[in-house]
Amino acid sequence: MTPETRTASRPRGSRSWQPFAPILAGATARDRALACAGALVGIALVGLCGALIHGDSAALPWIVAPMGASAVLLFAVPASPMAQPWPVIGGNAVSAAVGLGVGHAVHDATVAVALAAGLAIGAMSLARCLHPPGGAAAITAAMGGPAVGHFFPLAPVGVNAVLLVATGWLFHRLVSGHSYPHVPPPAPVGASGTADLPPAERVGFRAEDVDAVLREIGDAFDISAGDLALLVREVEARALVREHGEISCAEIMSRDVISIARDADPAAARDLLLERGVRLLPVLDASGHVVGGVGLRELARARPGRVVGDVMADAITVTPDRPAIELTGQLTDGRHHAAMVIDPNRRLIGLVTQADLLAAVTRQLDRQEPG
Repeated sequence: MTPETRTASRPRGSRSWQPFAPILAGATARDRALACAGALVGIALVGLCGALIHGDSAALPWIVAPMGASAVLLFAVPASPMAQPWPVIGGNAVSAAVGLGVGHAVHDATVAVALAAGLAIGAMSLARCLHPPGGAAAITAAMGGPAVGHFFPLAPVGVNAVLLVATGWLFHRLVSGHSYPHVPPPAPVGASGTADLPPAERVGFRAEDVDAVLREIGDAFDISAGDLALLVREVEARALVREHGEISCAEIMSRDVISIARDADPAAARDLLLERGVRLLPVLDASGHVVGGVGLRELARARPGRVVGDVMADAITVTPDRPAIELTGQLTDGRHHAAMVIDPNRRLIGLVTQADLLAAVTRQLDRQEPG
């Protein structure tokens, strides 16, 4: 095949070879730089603590090689299910225990390391702590020779893993900005406490759809089902904005908005809601800044002596130029009825309700109707 043929056969839109481009979706140059720094600091601290604990004893290593692989996961892909605290600690310790047992039972080195790696995967799967470096921990324990004692899975392996996780937790909290331990998004629930899902979940895909597709594909992916569902939902929302994003919040918002002061009596807010027939009142502070919202649901929690500010809920705030269609997910989650449009000083200039959004979507669809 000639170079010209290879160029012509490349799929349209494919990228040329970029040796330093990250292979992980969502990764940035900043993330990779921080991963390098995090692994450097993490391994250095683990090694220093290990040396202080074990001293210069030649009979027991103060840090084990699998920690280097664990550091790659913990600092480079902190959202990975295999980089969470239990997989890092449990995966290394459980695998080391398996390798230690195999090493004492099987004297042929080749057979021992093979059994150790295979059985470690099974043990980690049963313990729900699958962690790739665990395979290395198992092999290290199986063929470690005199350096491996009966407490090898606890020290140095367990101690190393705990110290590495603690360092990673501090690093991500103070430096990288990534959440660690990573918490997948909670499963959607109906706002009314019934078994019904929120409206957006009823018409879109569900968690069981994600599980069914993963089963049909038959491959394992290094991302939780909850994170995968969140990713797809956000992609859907972005595609919706691209197709129907011409209408801004400023075009459809109500401008004569009824609001209430933060220090007002909840009874006054309740009367205002019922009298005007609205579902949400923006709550303003003394300077006229938006600080929250209140509806009948929040007012039901009011106790004698309290003010509106004590029971108000967080407000959805948007800028006037934001595409109105972006509010679809938030205003159909079963909890929010309106979004507050604010200026750069957080002063209220309008309100976009569910009815406003429905009218905008309907108008947009009518524009696209053929004929």
